[in-house]
Amino acid sequence: MSSLAGKIALVAGATRGGGRGIAAELGAAGATVYVTGRTTRSQQSEYRRPETIEETAELVTSLGGKGIAVRTDHLIPAEVEALVARIAAEQGRLDILVNDVWGGENLFEWNKPVWEHNLENGLRLLRLAIDTHLITAHHALPLLIKQPGGLMVEVTDGTAEYNATHYRLSVFYDLAKNAAIRMAWGHAKDLEQHGAIAVAVTPGWMRSEMMLGHFNVTEANWREATKDQPHFAISETPRFTGRAIAALAADPDKARWNGRSVSSGQLAQVYGFTDLDGSRPDCWRYLVEVQETGKDADTTGYR
Repeated sequence: MSSLAGKIALVAGATRGGGRGIAAELGAAGATVYVTGRTTRSQQSEYRRPETIEETAELVTSLGGKGIAVRTDHLIPAEVEALVARIAAEQGRLDILVNDVWGGENLFEWNKPVWEHNLENGLRLLRLAIDTHLITAHHALPLLIKQPGGLMVEVTDGTAEYNATHYRLSVFYDLAKNAAIRMAWGHAKDLEQHGAIAVAVTPGWMRSEMMLGHFNVTEANWREATKDQPHFAISETPRFTGRAIAALAADPDKARWNGRSVSSGQLAQVYGFTDLDGSRPDCWRYLVEVQETGKDADTTGYR
């Protein structure tokens, strides 16, 4: 694929998970991709996980793009400003901005009301999920709008439709993920006059490195996890969301999505791409129609 040849992308938060999958697929489509995060081969974040931004950049390059790793803490405005200045100096443009910074997996506590939840962790989660996105938008969007056709993606969890009727099990997590949807809507209003758009995109049940570790499986044998959690059968790879965003970026009529909230599965139905196994998992529809109605796990018609 070369549909994004000559395009310049920034995937903020691309060390692992969805960010890595998105960067990989933008690279597979021919883009030059700046990948950021806090974990490098010489310096770890508090996650203390093995994945690094250098590995992500190398994956981008191996798939046909050009990956450039830049260690950046997106809570520090000066670091983000320097990152964007580097992109401007080296490329003179920015066509795709993906706000995927997260970092809250170890901070939220399921099924605890705000008065029982660790307050320090909850507030830290909100800073990582909201402040980082606003800081990155503040510094990167002026470069994105220098030419028409730019795409900004806010990566979240859940569509606006799903989240409107589902409490996401912690007020901090719920607020963080709905904030990304609202940020995309607000940015869309500001960007449309410059010929650019913003969209909120959610993966489905994503088989990130951390999720696979949670179930003690690998990508090669992930179906073994369905013995304990049958509905994990609807899960998808991080590359599926990457293909969704690559398809969006290459669409000459992408302005039709401006301000909207969509899932990887919904976009697959429109653009026709598949996950790595050739399927099209439609997780959010499955959760409502199968899991929440108490039906046995059966992905027939959903992937």
